[in-house]
Amino acid sequence: METRSITEQRRLPSPAITPQALACVGEALWMGSRDLRRIYKIDIQTWAVLEEADAPGIPWAAVSTDGTIRFTIGEGSDDDRYLRSYNPASGFGEDRVACPEFTGSYLSFDGEHLYLSQWYKHRILKLDASGKTLRVIDVGAEICGHTFVDEVIYVLRGVEKPNEDWRIARLDPREEKPTVEDLARVPFPCRSLTFDGVNFWTNHRAADEIVAFSLPRTK
Repeated sequence: METRSITEQRRLPSPAITPQALACVGEALWMGSRDLRRIYKIDIQTWAVLEEADAPGIPWAAVSTDGTIRFTIGEGSDDDRYLRSYNPASGFGEDRVACPEFTGSYLSFDGEHLYLSQWYKHRILKLDASGKTLRVIDVGAEICGHTFVDEVIYVLRGVEKPNEDWRIARLDPREEKPTVEDLARVPFPCRSLTFDGVNFWTNHRAADEIVAFSLPRTK
């Protein structure tokens, strides 16, 4: 049986081209533009840009972590990936933690540890504060976003080429070998995943739009 599609709740123009990183922090979204290398704070209700700043590289992903925002930043001609902290009051800090093998993109946070996905290796890594891998979770497909909701990881997984085909799935990291369950189809090329307490949010980067959605109701 074909998986049902997500239910779009809002589809809004991005304040900048190529929206890539996305994180919900309170009543705001923080978005990072891949091509402009800038980050933007957006009021979820009014859709006004409240703040913006330059990023120290390409902001590939973001997640809220106890008062700060952690970004995956691509640096240099090889797009090496580093984890950087951003404090809205003071900007990007001096911390700079290399991602394992200098690769990785999307981020989620369980309240204690960061989880970093590696797109082409089809896996999510649980990291310690120094960037060391504590655990590897196989997701079985390419990954373009993930977020924690009630201790469970929701992940966007699928294939980019030849034709982008994505699903939102769910797994429980408390299981020794988590089962990945597809929940709904995402009918556009999505990038990043975050949750505001009611709806999920993702970027339709190719259309320069940001989309809020819910899962289809179960019968």
